Parts: sequence; structure tokens; C-alpha cells
Amino acid sequence: MLPDYYEFICPVKVLCGRKALSNLPYELKQLGASRPLVITDQGVVGAKLMDKVKAAFNDSDIEIAAIFEETPPDSSNHVVNEVAKLYQQNDCDSFVAVGGGSVIDTTKGVNVVVSEKTDDLLKFQGVDRISAAMQPFIAVPTTAGTGSEVTAAAVISNVDAGHKMALMSNKLYPQVAIVDPAMTMTMPAKITAATGMDAMTHAVEAYICIQKNPISDAYASAAIKLMREYLIKAVEDGSNDEARLGMANAALLAGISFSNSMVGIVHAMAHACGGVAHVPHGVANSILLPFGMEYNLEKVPQHISLLAHMLGVEVSGLDEKQKAEKAIEKIRQISEKLNGLCGLATRLRDAGVREDQLEQIATVALNDGALTYNPEEADYDDILKLLKAAY
Repeated sequence: MLPDYYEFICPVKVLCGRKALSNLPYELKQLGASRPLVITDQGVVGAKLMDKVKAAFNDSDIEIAAIFEETPPDSSNHVVNEVAKLYQQNDCDSFVAVGGGSVIDTTKGVNVVVSEKTDDLLKFQGVDRISAAMQPFIAVPTTAGTGSEVTAAAVISNVDAGHKMALMSNKLYPQVAIVDPAMTMTMPAKITAATGMDAMTHAVEAYICIQKNPISDAYASAAIKLMREYLIKAVEDGSNDEARLGMANAALLAGISFSNSMVGIVHAMAHACGGVAHVPHGVANSILLPFGMEYNLEKVPQHISLLAHMLGVEVSGLDEKQKAEKAIEKIRQISEKLNGLCGLATRLRDAGVREDQLEQIATVALNDGALTYNPEEADYDDILKLLKAAY
């Protein structure tokens, strides 16, 4: 059934493929930039990926004005304010984010603080609170999961309040995403698995949530089919160039999809697990995805059943609900396979969540904006029941 009305946007120029990174100086010049601030983290630096970024500027007259290398895995408004000062002190005129979701979301936050000439990112949390024109911004993802390089969202921890805050605005899109598989080759197996399941959750929730539309469905479907083909291969052999390229494309497609159709109860709970118990986002999504699918089964079996085909499940002769159950079973099988390959957690207790934290997580999840788009309504007791089942 088609929606009566929908909107779709993806204004990001995508450069994807081998040696795509070499185009970075040219793309900055096209944006009128000459003194970028590069934001990254110690994982990227330790993997020598910044050497590749610097090498891309060897024959260019563009100068890297400054580099911030200390983005934490769970970045915060305090980090954003610190980096904004670095940008201003070094007379920068643009941003290059080199890293995973935390790095790219941090860069989005810094761009807001700099462009809005503020020192309080909290004023801009929520939807469409940003009014200023943003500075030029290019994202170079080093993981294949968040899709933040093509989304209008940023999730950043509010340290003082003890929860994660979301910013949503079409102004948060990078102008350019440079997706080069060489930048994901050094990801350890467990991070490859977690970020891959993050992308899987984006695609699945995008396909079943209430704001889905034919265009977002097409992107989500393509993403799931690529992950069916390449996720396990990328975890089994991190040097598999084709698998890395496949997963980079899958994450990007899933990001475009959910940025338009939004996500649901799985993300609401995962955000809360991150804010309360500091569970990495991809790990939380991987654990919670099948439980969220089960919760929505009675409401949208017609959507979940179609996922079975995308996941490569044989469903001949089965009715709609049985097909949907097979899709959920397949997601669990993928999680178990990843657990065997690299130890990716399959229960919240194995991800560091304490049982006495579940009630607080449920409270935080109930107030998460992602819950708005879930097909089945949920209250505190519903969420707590799901968390206990996943514990």
C-alpha cells in the first residue's frame, strides 16, 4: 500500500569506490574551502588511515589547517565545544570528518556550534532547530554501519543530563561523502560485525516503520541484499576488498533510507542503552533487532514478511506471518554466526548492561524520538518487557 504523501531527500554527492579518497582536495576546492579542520579519533590514527588522508593533499595547494584526533567513541556536547574552539583558533573554513559515526556526528555538532555562533549545542537538539548556513563539510567514513555520511541526523551525548540527544535537520547533511573501501580495511572483526548490524537495523527499521515510502524501501531493500551477501564475508576476512566495498555501499544505502523513513523501537532502546550503560550503538542494535521485529510482528507482518526474500530465506508455501517469522529467525542466525566468528554480544548482559539498569533504560527509551515512528505503540511496561527478554 502506497502512502498518501511522502517526502524524500538526499542532497549528498557520493564518491564511492577504490581510490575515491584521492578526490578529497578537489571536492574541497569545489566547495570554496582551503583550510579544513580534520576531525578523527585515535583508532583511525592508530590504523595509519590519517596517513592516507594527508597523502591525498600531497599535490594540492589546500592546507590542512588543524587536526583533532581525540574524538571519543561516545562523543559529547563538551567535546563538540572543545573542537569548535580549535576551529576558530586556527582560522578554519571547512570540515573533513574521518571516522565512524561518533566522528561524523561530532563534526555535525561542531558545524552547528560554529555556524550558529553559539557555545550551547543543547539549544539545537530536536527537529529543525538549526537556521544558519553550515560550513563546507565532507565525510570520509571508516566504518560500514552508521550511514551518518548521508543522513540529516546526529546523536551526541548530553553529559550533564546522562542521555543521548538527537539533532535532526536537512542542514546537517555533508555536502560530499567519500566512501573508499581502503578506509574500512583495518576495522577489527568485532567492529565490522557491530557496525554491519547497525546498518542492518537501519535498513530493517526503515522498511517497516510508519514513514516508509517507495524510494526509502528501494534503498533499504538494496542495502539488505548487499549485507546478506557481504557482511559475514567481511567479518571472516577483513582483507576481502569486494566485501568491504559491498558493506560500504550497504551502510550508505541504509543511511539514505532511514534518514527519510526514520527508525523505531529498536533504535529507541539502543540509544537508551548507550546513554545509560554505554553500550556501543551497533552492539545494542544487533542484540535488540529481533526483539523489536517480534514486537511489531502482529502490526506489520506484511512488511516483515518481505524481508525474508531480501535476506535470502526460502519461504515457498508459507503464509505471510510464517514468512515474517522466518525473517526474524534469519536475523537471529546472523547474530549467532557473528557471535561465533568474533564474539559479538547477543544478550544485553554480555554487552555490560546490569539488570538494575533496565528500568532506567526503559524510561529513557520511552522518551526517545525514534519511538514516534514505530508501527506498534509502546509504553514503559512494553519496553521493559523487551529489555528483560533481551537481557
